[in-house]
Amino acid sequence: MRYLTQAAAALFLLAGVVAASADGLIYAPGSRIGLVPLIGLSPSKTFPGFETADHQVKVVVAELPPAAFRDVEAVARSETPAAQGPKPQGLETASGQGYFIVENAKSGNDNVRRYSMVVSGDTFSGYVAAQVPENVEKIYSDEAVQKMFATVALRKEVPIEEQLSLLPFKLTELSSFKTVRTLAPGAAILLADAATDTDIDSKAFMIIAPIGSAPERPDDRDRFARDVATTIPNLRDARITMSEPMRINGSPGFETRIDATNAQTNAPVTVVQWLVFGSGNTAMRLIGSTPRDGWSAAFPRFRAVRDGIQPKSQ
Repeated sequence: MRYLTQAAAALFLLAGVVAASADGLIYAPGSRIGLVPLIGLSPSKTFPGFETADHQVKVVVAELPPAAFRDVEAVARSETPAAQGPKPQGLETASGQGYFIVENAKSGNDNVRRYSMVVSGDTFSGYVAAQVPENVEKIYSDEAVQKMFATVALRKEVPIEEQLSLLPFKLTELSSFKTVRTLAPGAAILLADAATDTDIDSKAFMIIAPIGSAPERPDDRDRFARDVATTIPNLRDARITMSEPMRINGSPGFETRIDATNAQTNAPVTVVQWLVFGSGNTAMRLIGSTPRDGWSAAFPRFRAVRDGIQPKSQ
C-alpha cells in the first residue's frame, strides 16, 4: 500500500515534459505509460502527465519496480482490511488488471480527491495518480476518473529516437548497447548490454546525466570527482585506482576509475566516471560499469559513447 498512498503526493512534485500521440492515447515521452486524458486535461509542461489550464486538476504517471504491483495485488486479494488507507479495488484496463484507491486528502488548505492506480508491466509497474479539488468534483467525478484510468496502456519499449530527442544533449554513438532507457525524462539515460532489468548489474552498462552543482574552480574538481564517485550506487569495498584531469571533446573534464564489488551480483567490477565541465557550475556525468574480466572490451565502447556526446545546438 505504500506505493499508492505515499507515491501519490510525491509524484505531483516531479518535473518533466509530456507530448501527445495520435488517436487520443498519450504516452509521456521516455515513459512506457499512456492514457486517454479527460476533456480539459492537456499535457503538462512541468511534470510527466496532464493538467487543466488552471492547474487545479493534475494527473501524473511514473514507472515503479515490478514488486509494487505484486504488493498492492496481495493487499487487494487479502481478506483482512488494509493496514493503512482504503483497500485497493480491481479495475480492468487496456493493459490488463489494475488496482486503484480513492481517498480524501488536503493540498495546502484545499480539500482534494486523490486517485492512485498500479498496473503490471511484467518488468515494471505502471503507476498513475490524479488529484481533483472538491470544487470541480462534479465535472471530474469518481466515475469519470475511473473511466480514464481504464484507458491506461503500457508499451514494452520506448522508441530510441523518442528517448534521445528528449535529452538536453545529442547522443550520437550507442556502442551496440542492447537496451536504451530513460531514467529521468529529459535528463538521465541508461545504456546496457542486458536485455532485462534483472541482468543489468551483471553486464556492461552506462548512465549519462547532467548535474548542476559542479565546482567552477579547477582546483576544486579533483575533490569533487572523488566525492561524487563515492555516491555511485550498488558498489561495496570500492577503491579509487585513478582520478585525474583530462580534456574531453575540447572541454575540461575528469576521469575517475574504481575497483569494487557489485552489491547485487557480488562480482568484481571496474567502473569509470567521467565528468565533463561546462559553463557555470554545470557538468555532464558519465558512469560506465562492467564485470572486471570484461573491462578491456567495454572501456573502448564507454569512451566511444563519451566522445559522441554533442551540445544540443549542434
